[in-house]
Amino acid sequence: MNGPGQKRGDQLLVARNLHKSYSMGRKSLEVLKGIDLEVRGGEVLIIMGSSGVGKSTLLHLLGGLDVPTSGKVFLDGVDLFALGERERARVRNRKVGFVFQFYHLLPEFTALENVLLPAMIFNDSRRRRTELRMRALELLSDVGLEERTGHKPRELSGGEQQRVAIARALMNRPKIVMADEPSGNLDTETSRRLHELLAGLAREKGQTFLVVTHDPELSGIGNRTVRMIDGRVVEGNGRGGL
Repeated sequence: MNGPGQKRGDQLLVARNLHKSYSMGRKSLEVLKGIDLEVRGGEVLIIMGSSGVGKSTLLHLLGGLDVPTSGKVFLDGVDLFALGERERARVRNRKVGFVFQFYHLLPEFTALENVLLPAMIFNDSRRRRTELRMRALELLSDVGLEERTGHKPRELSGGEQQRVAIARALMNRPKIVMADEPSGNLDTETSRRLHELLAGLAREKGQTFLVVTHDPELSGIGNRTVRMIDGRVVEGNGRGGL
């Protein structure tokens, strides 16, 4: 099964000539130097590169979290930066799921409440909330946390917290999940299990993933790997392990 309204192989995300610079006093630091990239529906694209090459900056632009100095990003046919900030946030909430290295779970909320959060922003009917709660429970079961739904982040291990974050990213049936060093804060064995989980979700649900990482082990779950060097993208060596 592919993502919502999405056919495997369709062009889903397109970046054209992306540049990003930051002012540093009288100088300008150019982080991204004209990146072109395409992601197709149902694929797992891995972006590899050492620290400091601009991987996180690129992901933030592709997901509409930041604005490029120049260039365009099209998500599911929508020109993200032709939209106002409010409308871009709405598109981002509906079409993109995010997973970050440090989880970003709300400490006062349970695992279930954290997973529900993205869907509650635009839904306030009681009936709809009941349906959403059932979906959140199903997602927590998918990531192996059906027994931990009432636990708060401080009661969960790092690996469990990241699994909650993955379930949260999937809550709104996004077109694409973008993960920024998802195993970067985990030990080797927990990282391996997380990689297996992501690979399984991609296979079973047809979910599109874009993962940025410096961990070569993660390249094994991808359909395709590209490498970032000095603010540019270089095509990798084809298919990974899916």
